[in-house]
Amino acid sequence: MRPRSLSRRRFLHAAAGTSAFLLLNRKAAASNGAGCEVIETRVITLDDRYYHGWPTVARRSNGQLLSVCSGGREEHVCPFGRVDLYVSGDDGKTWGWPRTVLDSDIDDRDAGVLETRNGTLLITTFTSLAYEPQLNAAEKIEKGAVGAWPPDRLARWQAAHQRLSAEQRQSELGQWMIRSTDGGRTWSPRYSSIVNSPHGPIQLRDGRLLYAGKELWTGEKRTGVCESRDDGQTWQWLSAITPRPGDSADDYHELHAVESNSGRILVQIRNHNRANSGETLQCESEDGGKTWSVPHEIGVWGLPSHLLKLRSGAILMTYGHRRTPLGNQARLSTDDGRTWSEAMIISGDGTSGDLGYPSTVELADGSLLTVWYEAMKESPRAVLRQARWKLV
Repeated sequence: MRPRSLSRRRFLHAAAGTSAFLLLNRKAAASNGAGCEVIETRVITLDDRYYHGWPTVARRSNGQLLSVCSGGREEHVCPFGRVDLYVSGDDGKTWGWPRTVLDSDIDDRDAGVLETRNGTLLITTFTSLAYEPQLNAAEKIEKGAVGAWPPDRLARWQAAHQRLSAEQRQSELGQWMIRSTDGGRTWSPRYSSIVNSPHGPIQLRDGRLLYAGKELWTGEKRTGVCESRDDGQTWQWLSAITPRPGDSADDYHELHAVESNSGRILVQIRNHNRANSGETLQCESEDGGKTWSVPHEIGVWGLPSHLLKLRSGAILMTYGHRRTPLGNQARLSTDDGRTWSEAMIISGDGTSGDLGYPSTVELADGSLLTVWYEAMKESPRAVLRQARWKLV
């Protein structure tokens, strides 16, 4: 998501890391025991004709890596988004050509992916009409006037928009999930996941699936968590997250959860309330997600976050950082999220705020692989980048 000045969501209110990044990370390691060494950073998308946004990476039990994103796009907000799936069988050294697994008649955005213990794959997304004001404004500008769109661009957007009537477009809005039980060869029709967040649900140690997110278009517009007890086939509302005094839940966005070794569940929240605006907030549950503490600040400017429990039991958060150094950062907690390390810089060579949404997996050798999206100067449209790195 872009900063607010870029109006990324009115509906929601190939270089390696440089020596400077490593120096900063090693200083962090010396001060608090958490630092990182970036081994390699590179672009992984293979077709720069399209804008790629808001990815999630997951590691399957067989070692295969999956990455999903909103592909097929012209730009940050447009009517063309679809859900593309990338597969790597060699720890991200190479990625296969993407396969489109969902493409509705309006914009399909942020994609999440999870493999359950049963081997089922779940992909999440949501549909949006946020492009409509942009198109409506373009249609009012006379041909040849300042700000007028090229005729071919306007025709493309209109053709995509007019596939459906206004009523049909409204009926397409939703929070969606698709499901595969054959390793991704075939996928179910989409169905409602009740809530949405960029990186999708998690699985708890008791077998339940937990999805922290928001009801964007349907239902009561709640912010909280849903659960599934049948391997993601159906979802039920579990509990709401009550905002801090003075906050509005309408300004809580893009949640993600993780369960610690002790069973404590953390949820982190993209916050746009006046207090701690632009920071990540956190709340906790000690009873399996039935009740939640009041969200609180954790001293992290940057968002949205992705949470991962490492094999060591430590919890890693990765998040976008849209001020100097522009890029992506990580922090580590060894006490179930009660405290967090200083920032570790995964990438810091960004040229605009149109970047982020990192997610991370732990590879067999203990190294880490983080995937994010970024608009780079040398690419005509935003690409997917990845970094392989390790804690030091």
